[in-house]
Formats: sequence, C-alpha cells, structure tokens
Amino acid sequence: MSGDPTVAALLDEAAARLGAGGAVAPGPDLDAQLLLAYSLGVTRVRLKSHPETVVAAAAARRFRELLQRRVRGEPVAYLTGIRDFWSLPLAVTPAVLVPRPETELLVERALALHAGAGARVADLGTGSGAIALALAAERPDWQLVATDLSAAALAVARANAAALGLTGVEFRQGDWFAPLAAGRFDLLISNPPYVAGDDPALAALAFEPRAALTPGPDALACLRLLAQGAPRHLVRGGWLLLEHGTDQGEAVRRELVLAGFSHVRSQRDLAGHERMTEGQHDQI
Repeated sequence: MSGDPTVAALLDEAAARLGAGGAVAPGPDLDAQLLLAYSLGVTRVRLKSHPETVVAAAAARRFRELLQRRVRGEPVAYLTGIRDFWSLPLAVTPAVLVPRPETELLVERALALHAGAGARVADLGTGSGAIALALAAERPDWQLVATDLSAAALAVARANAAALGLTGVEFRQGDWFAPLAAGRFDLLISNPPYVAGDDPALAALAFEPRAALTPGPDALACLRLLAQGAPRHLVRGGWLLLEHGTDQGEAVRRELVLAGFSHVRSQRDLAGHERMTEGQHDQI
C-alpha cells in the first residue's frame, strides 16, 4: 500500500524519538536498527542495503510498539530477547541483568591468568550465564560451576547453555559460596551487585532486577563478602576476579589485601576505567 512507510522513514522516526532531548539511549540509531531488524526478521545489513523497502502496516505497528517501550527505558535486549556477549547470542529476560561489554574483561583476565588445561572455575552470581558460557566456549576442558541465588536466573542460564550446546557448565542454586560446599577452585569470578541503593543511576536501570544491581546502602557489601570468603574456596595460587564500579578500584584492592590476597591489581576497560580487580591466594 502506498501509505505504508519505508525502512528509511521508520528508522528516521525512531532515531528522532529515541534521541529527543538526550533521551533514553546513547545510540538511538543503533537501537532503531536493532528493533526494526527484529520486527522484520531481517539483519541490520539488510536494512542498510535496502532502505527503500516498504514495510507492511502490521510490521510497522509491531515496531512502533517496541519503540514506545524503548522510549520508556526498557532495554533493547529485553525487547528482542537476545544480547551478544563474547560473540555468543544469549537469551535474556527481566530475570537477569543485560550482559555488558565491560564484563568481557573478566573473561579476558580469566583466560590470561590460567592458560593451562583442566582448570576448576566458579562463576558466582552467573545471571544469564554470560561469563561461565564464554569460558566454556573458549576452554571446553575446564570444569565450570555457575551459581545464582535466583532460580529464574539459573533457568535462563541453563537454557542458554543448551541452546549453545555448551555442556561443560554445572549450574547450582544458592547464595554466593554456599553452593560450592567444600570445593576449591583455580579461579573464582563474579560480577556482583555494586551500586549503592541510593545511587541516582539506579533510576535508569529500573527494568533490570534490583537485587542483581545493588546490595543496599553499602555498595561494597557483596564485594567485601566475596573477598573475605574466597580464600576458603581457592587452591593455593588461585585467583579471585571481581567486577566493580569505576570509582571502587581502590576500595576493592584494600578489601583483597585485608583478606590476605597478593598480586592485587585493578584492570581498566576500553574506556580507561578501572572495572575489575584481581588478587591471588598464595597461602596454605
């Protein structure tokens, strides 16, 4: 029908709505492309190469409904149900945090710190399974345990493992170290809640599970607990890797030193921010 919009017109409309007043997303053009590609069941490359394509009314209506939800702040990953992490397409739901690119730094450091075969690794608070599944894809000979307190989150992680054909991860439900029992590991890795409960930044994250974002008034509560408890679950020479906020590096280094870790150092993300801190357990 002549009144139906083209791909180019819908993308322009979406970018204008998303970018109005400095709005929801830092990349309104990308968000618009992702949502329209999802609505049409095509790739972004297809959109770019055929901007003149006329979009049927039903598809345009679906797209505008998704667009309105995005304008209200709902993450694109929840709207499409998929987020790429370490080149893996992961299903995501509101039961889990949307995996962030900066979390890939934990994967990079884990691979760098233990180059050998047969490592025993635990991902604490796995959420969608992003970290554990990325490591399983890179090191199929590693023994991986992924834990989470949330049964709903573990269901998402298990489904992702099945969809990707990654069978080397054992999923266990429980709070932090409890599911590990008396086990000891070469690497303990976690992206725990680290946003203070009164931080205004939480308003922009309202659609994501609050318990996975903030431990409450003390932003360091979970990071401190992990630092203090990790030595009981690490082999001698094992490493603890923690993601944290960009202004928390010094505090996390202090917690690891107090817990008896050596070789404590923070690593910077691509933007130059300290985003994770690692320490080695070398005591008997």
